[in-house]
Amino acid sequence: MFNVNEYFDGTVKSLGFDNKAGKVTIGVMAKGEYEFGTSMVEHMTVTSGEMKVLIDGETEWKVYGEYETFRVEKDSSFKVILDDQTSYKCVYS
Repeated sequence: MFNVNEYFDGTVKSLGFDNKAGKVTIGVMAKGEYEFGTSMVEHMTVTSGEMKVLIDGETEWKVYGEYETFRVEKDSSFKVILDDQTSYKCVYS
């Protein structure tokens, strides 16, 4: 079945499910700045829009556009800045 998640006073929402790929979430984020913590490795793919990302331990922000993926190690964090509403797919391992 699906899990419905909401964060940051409703400005980030996602649907979670499990399939052959493993644990997956599909979500949307409103324009703004966010910081997320991880408990598993995350492979985040931007599906619409653009994310400016700073991964824990890195010193430079990187921009990811549609269909680009970045990886975040487990037990770390990452920050994102969004200039517009953005959607994503996250696969956990």
